[in-house]
Amino acid sequence: MAVRIQAEDLGVSYGDTLVWENINLDIDEPGLVSILGPNGVGKSTFMYTINKILEPTKGRVLLDGKDVMEMTFKDIAKKVAYVPQASGETFAMTVMDTVLMGRYPHSGYTVTQEDLEIAADCLQKMNMGNYAMRMFNELSAGQHQRVMIARGLAQEPELLMLDEPTSNLDIYHQIHTMRLLRDIAHQKGIVVLIICHDLNIASRFSDRVIMFSKGTVHSDGPAEKVLTAETIQDVYNVKAEIVPVDGRPYVIFHADETSE
Repeated sequence: MAVRIQAEDLGVSYGDTLVWENINLDIDEPGLVSILGPNGVGKSTFMYTINKILEPTKGRVLLDGKDVMEMTFKDIAKKVAYVPQASGETFAMTVMDTVLMGRYPHSGYTVTQEDLEIAADCLQKMNMGNYAMRMFNELSAGQHQRVMIARGLAQEPELLMLDEPTSNLDIYHQIHTMRLLRDIAHQKGIVVLIICHDLNIASRFSDRVIMFSKGTVHSDGPAEKVLTAETIQDVYNVKAEIVPVDGRPYVIFHADETSE
């Protein structure tokens, strides 16, 4: 069952720098939700406020009606799994042990047979089953990304948040991963919330698109409502043409036609 996420008059500042204020969002239906927008508009910051990494300057975030700032990190982890943006960090442990870290909110330090089966299944879903006994720090960046997504899936959350989950993946694994995340959202009835910079990947697989720009939510809705030539010009300062492909908007950029 999907957790309900509500942002009420949410505002965040880093020191004297205001990221955004008066953000009001209600995500209460299962599905794949993509957060789009230029660099620096607060996409990752929004996720940080949901999982209590960052305390809002103003307003609050509610999970099923509870203020996250009044919840323990363990209680949040039982509902929310977070897969950060890919980094150069590696772990000197096996791939299986890395994925089993996702089971900690449920089982603590005791690994059960069920935990092993769930972790193995998540690795299979990410096409990493044959790497279970390999050392995590021996893998490529793209393989790291797939293992970390498997760890998030193993947590069996009601809300799965991923920061640029396809950034290090080849085209095949981008499509495979996005299709898998969408299908899991629908089959398990959960919210999968992703940050994405590829507008066409987001368009193809998302049930809902939220566009951040200039300290606020610029637009919110299905891809055909959000991904318009006017929105892309306004938000990204890039001219684009929108053509329908398989019933979804496909963005063709005019790279030599930007406004100064």
